[in-house]
Amino acid sequence: MERDMVLIRKILFAIEEKYTDRALSYHDLGLNDYTPEVVAYHCSLLHDAQLVSSYVSRYADDRLYAFYVGRLTWEGHEFLDKIKNDTVWNKTLKVIKEKGLPLALDTVKDIAAAVAAAMLQAAISDIKAGG
Repeated sequence: MERDMVLIRKILFAIEEKYTDRALSYHDLGLNDYTPEVVAYHCSLLHDAQLVSSYVSRYADDRLYAFYVGRLTWEGHEFLDKIKNDTVWNKTLKVIKEKGLPLALDTVKDIAAAVAAAMLQAAISDIKAGG
């Protein structure tokens, strides 16, 4: 199964919005456009990357019947903050595609940070220019 960074972003948004004091299930996340198996796989990847605190899956007869994902970690919040803005996200994906770069977590983090920094510099320049 291929990693889908768009789904990763949607999962992070859902966890940030819906997590209170218990792990979230497939139904809690509300990502019904994706199968439970696809969402579970990506939640597992988020746990591997230490962006979420926990991930537990339950199987019966070699089939996934439930999974639960925990809260965002500090790194999870940091990553989501970098890609939360739609303009930053879209420009990040555009740069990655145009430059033929891998859609890897570190690449997304670095480019999103660079895009946000460029936007900040532009805003500062506008302020200094009186705008």
